[in-house]
Amino acid sequence: QQSNVTSFSATTVAIITLEAFAGMWINAFLVCVLCFAWVKKKTLNSNEKIVLLLGYSRLCSLCVSWAYSFLSIIYPKYLYVHTVLQLAVFFQSFFNYCNLWFSACLCVFYCIKIANFRNSYFIYLKVKIDRIVPWLLMGSVLLSLAIGIIAYDIADKPHCNNHNSTGQGNFWEANIKMDKHFFPSFFLAGFGYAASFTAVIFSAVFLLFSLWRHKRTMQTNSMNSLSVDAHIRAMKSILSFVVMYSINFVCLVLKMVYVTKKGSPMTFLIVVFQYTFPGVHSLVLIFSNPKLEKTLLKILPLERSVKCKVC
Repeated sequence: QQSNVTSFSATTVAIITLEAFAGMWINAFLVCVLCFAWVKKKTLNSNEKIVLLLGYSRLCSLCVSWAYSFLSIIYPKYLYVHTVLQLAVFFQSFFNYCNLWFSACLCVFYCIKIANFRNSYFIYLKVKIDRIVPWLLMGSVLLSLAIGIIAYDIADKPHCNNHNSTGQGNFWEANIKMDKHFFPSFFLAGFGYAASFTAVIFSAVFLLFSLWRHKRTMQTNSMNSLSVDAHIRAMKSILSFVVMYSINFVCLVLKMVYVTKKGSPMTFLIVVFQYTFPGVHSLVLIFSNPKLEKTLLKILPLERSVKCKVC
């Protein structure tokens, strides 16, 4: 079947493809390095476990989202084949929520591991955090799976209602009806974003307060700055995530507004940012980890060219 592709659609697909494959490469690098470290050391610490699963979920999310976007723009009618749209929505929801909750788990882990508070409950969490992390990750996967199943069910209903409305003349009308059926899934996504965003905000606030209090103690007792450096590295990672996460949340709200406005420049900007977020934040995680940063620079031609110039 021949597709009717405009120049705007072709440009959108080209930009999305570049962003998606760049993000896939970054997250594939993250996953490969941590897997090699896992094989070499036979174990991973809690931070590496979270980052490994986060990178893997983002890699899968970008693959599924790119395939979905490509079909919806170039061959939209193929999405109305039974189970194709439903499976695409299921996997997209599952991996997106894994991405959200693994990111929140990483921020909470940073907060508990680095922040210093004398509260007995906080001290208990600090001691037990390495045992709690696997349960948090498992809970995140199960919650994401449940939401994916709900999203599958939501996507299945408009398909059943519109299976007779996919003719050439009234296809656009059926498409708008399906988009309206997706509002429950947007509200579901909004709940997940809000819950995980709350965890990120609280983690950032607690770390900021801990940093301020520790700096004040250091100035009084003339202590070393190792703990402050750890606070600052964690804060940079969390604050960068807070900024991008905030913009991502705004994009979700705008996407709800512009869901039926195909070809809108605002829709294009929303999609562009949503494909940028997984790659850029993974880059922040890489450059906030000295080992990952060193490994990345080794495989990039940049370091080689610098060495040649020095020689």
